[in-house]
Amino acid sequence: MRELKIFTIGTGNRSMEEFLCLLAAYQIEAIADVRRIPTSRHRHFKQTNLKASLKQNGIAYHHIVELGGYREGGYTRYMKTREFEEGLQYVEQLARSKRVAITCAELLHYKCHRKFTADALTFHGHTVLHIIDEKQTVEHKSKNDKSKTVGVIKTLDEFLNDKNAPPGI
Repeated sequence: MRELKIFTIGTGNRSMEEFLCLLAAYQIEAIADVRRIPTSRHRHFKQTNLKASLKQNGIAYHHIVELGGYREGGYTRYMKTREFEEGLQYVEQLARSKRVAITCAELLHYKCHRKFTADALTFHGHTVLHIIDEKQTVEHKSKNDKSKTVGVIKTLDEFLNDKNAPPGI
């Protein structure tokens, strides 16, 4: 299996315009929505509105409830289930043909269950990049990574021009 590059992005308090601009900047072709219940206090991020905005911009929408948060017994325990693994496989399959960003409501990946999904994808040998803004992305380092760096911060241009990037990017 070849290494994949998978992005994550939080909706947070972003406007839809800002969110779409970031997706365009990173050439995202598909969103994997991992909110267990895909709603928001921000009308534009409610599932129906988000899907419509993405479609208008040529970006595919996939709701992957299997990777949603708030699990009884805790998320790390849930990660050992077949359901979680099926959700992960779905993202991997999607990422084989499209540039994918996993999204949920929390702006910062380290305050969100996206960090656990990113750990699992990294364990599978993939590169996970957390979109911070239009100028920087942080490469995910799992808590089990013994290197001293928390994450490699690169600019958008550095990632797009990375000669060592996994295939397909």
